[in-house]
Amino acid sequence: MAVLNKIRKQSIFLIIIIALALFSFVLADVIQNGGFTSQKSLNIIATINDTDIPREDFARKVDDALRNLGPNATNAQAMNMVWNNELRKALLSEQFEELGLVIGADQLRNALAQNLAGNQAFLNEAGVFDNNKLQEYIADVKANNPTLYAQFIEFEKSVTQNAMEQTYYNLIKAGIGATIAEAELEYKMENDKVDVEFVQIPYTSIPDSEITVTNSDITEYIKKNAKQYKTEASVDIQYVLFAEDPSANDEEAVKEEITSLLSQKIEYNSISKQNDTLPGFKETDDDIAFISQNSEGKFQDRWWFKKDLPAAIADTIFAMNKGEIYGPYKLENSYNLAKVLDIRQLADSVQAKHILITWEGLPSASETTKRTKEQAKTLADSLLNTLSKDSSKFEALVTQFSDDPSAKENKGDLGYLTPGSTIEAFDTYIFNNKKGDKSVVETDFGYHVISIEDQKNIQKAIKVGNITKAIVPSEETVNKIFVDATKFESNAASSDFLKVAKESEYDVRPVYKIGELEENIPGIGNNRSIVTWAFGKESKVGEVKRFNVNNGYAIVQLTNKSEKGLMSAADASISITPILRNEKKAKKIMESIKGSSLEEIAQEKNVQVKRANAITMKAPTLADAGTEPKVVGTAFGLKEGATSTLIEGKNGVYKIKVLARNDAPKTDNYTAYFNQINSKRAAQVNANVFNALKNKATIEDRRANFY
Repeated sequence: MAVLNKIRKQSIFLIIIIALALFSFVLADVIQNGGFTSQKSLNIIATINDTDIPREDFARKVDDALRNLGPNATNAQAMNMVWNNELRKALLSEQFEELGLVIGADQLRNALAQNLAGNQAFLNEAGVFDNNKLQEYIADVKANNPTLYAQFIEFEKSVTQNAMEQTYYNLIKAGIGATIAEAELEYKMENDKVDVEFVQIPYTSIPDSEITVTNSDITEYIKKNAKQYKTEASVDIQYVLFAEDPSANDEEAVKEEITSLLSQKIEYNSISKQNDTLPGFKETDDDIAFISQNSEGKFQDRWWFKKDLPAAIADTIFAMNKGEIYGPYKLENSYNLAKVLDIRQLADSVQAKHILITWEGLPSASETTKRTKEQAKTLADSLLNTLSKDSSKFEALVTQFSDDPSAKENKGDLGYLTPGSTIEAFDTYIFNNKKGDKSVVETDFGYHVISIEDQKNIQKAIKVGNITKAIVPSEETVNKIFVDATKFESNAASSDFLKVAKESEYDVRPVYKIGELEENIPGIGNNRSIVTWAFGKESKVGEVKRFNVNNGYAIVQLTNKSEKGLMSAADASISITPILRNEKKAKKIMESIKGSSLEEIAQEKNVQVKRANAITMKAPTLADAGTEPKVVGTAFGLKEGATSTLIEGKNGVYKIKVLARNDAPKTDNYTAYFNQINSKRAAQVNANVFNALKNKATIEDRRANFY
């Protein structure tokens, strides 16, 4: 009781202490996220100069991009695509505003016409864009379909943005045209020639082992060339993959299971209280039903040519008789049984023509189609009757009656079709009948008046019934993999990761320089959760964590974190060391040379005096020495007969003597070179301008907090 009384008396002090602790915790979080009034960490995904990109708007665009990119696209791909669009839009919009650049009504109309020129809904009878049809469409969707109207407004904004960008870039292109002086210089760089004698003391004449490049040398070089060695934040990891792959026992169990399907078996019937004899794949009278009941893959009701079958089994199966079974055989990750169901001679391609007759209500029917299905059948039968009497009328009839949009271009000729390449009923007719046959066939598209024009390469074909059982890990295998992964995670977290992996003979895979917005981990695939964890403020170098991956688990250790800034000496060493080594070799070679003439240096260094003729500044290459822009540039700066000082080149130290200069003759027409420079500059404007704006901009990119 005495203790409780003391606590009560001091309660005010405890409350103050707790309040201060909570306040400091909240204050630290507020400061970290931009202050009391800042909601950017929660609501703004990026700030480009003074333009904020709202998180919700960005997320909606990412969702739209994912739908447009298709089922194989990843969230990161869609996010990066939207980011590039938003970045370009923000940077260029600032330029438009500064210039007062706007798009007039006529310019927008022309831009819309260009973008919609291929849309049949907005073309007149002559196939030309009709602005009146566009205005009718806008009025209709505005009144009756808010969703479509909103989509059109977004489309119009996109077209406007693109038109403004094009105008902006065209203005820049107009201001960077070449001059005649530049064209003349380009002409001279290609056609002025010089002949030289030279000696080269190659850098390879000094062993690398004699030259020391220190970390301080590399660091100093990085500081002097900082723009070239900027680096973004990155992390390094190493991991062990525990894949949920089937064991040898799992594979054997699947093989035994599919083998048991071959022969009949006795099975107790709980209803009749008697044993039933169930036929196997060999004895069954209904192959398709048996396959549907026992196979994990669907029955493919099609004819197979030898070339269409997997190469590993094609020869064997094609040599079998009807009713024979091959297997069980392993193909990729499954065991299979293959039964030859039928054999026939079949063309490998058929040329067919058709006239499509639709009726009101079909998805393939146009808005103007008002005929009923019965009327469509009557018309199709009438056309067939006419063609049966006179095939030469086909082109006229297809032009007049076919509802196939491609009929205008191909006159109903579908070319040569292979088995299975078209809708089932159509395919069945053209491959089961003879050249010259005609008929009316109904499909989901309407009635087809079909004429078989030609059949090529008639050869053996078979129908095959396949029973497939995938080789998958058993529950016992999956449980063992989980236990092994968990055990390794625990041991690696409390000990040396590499040592524990080596003791268990696990393969450790390192991954270096992972960017903050990357998602692909070599050997694992797309996994943003690993990248997000590695970059998290709470994650420390050396930490170990288990992640679920597509086919099991990855036990990952964070091995390094690098902040945004300049590349470290260790990382840059591989590219900078050869540069610095050659610089030191050049200095050593120059200090060692005593002779002054080419011949004296050649004798002193045991090299030859060589000759290079017709060198141009456009192609600065010396025979037997390689590309040497500095050496060739020096040659063009000397008079005929003059000798240079020692030159530090790319591949060695040089001394040259100019033997002859052959300046290109003057010309009154430099148009070709003028146009060449203009074309090159114009092609680079868009990318160069955008990159310049991006490099100049202040960009706060918070995407990694959300994706």
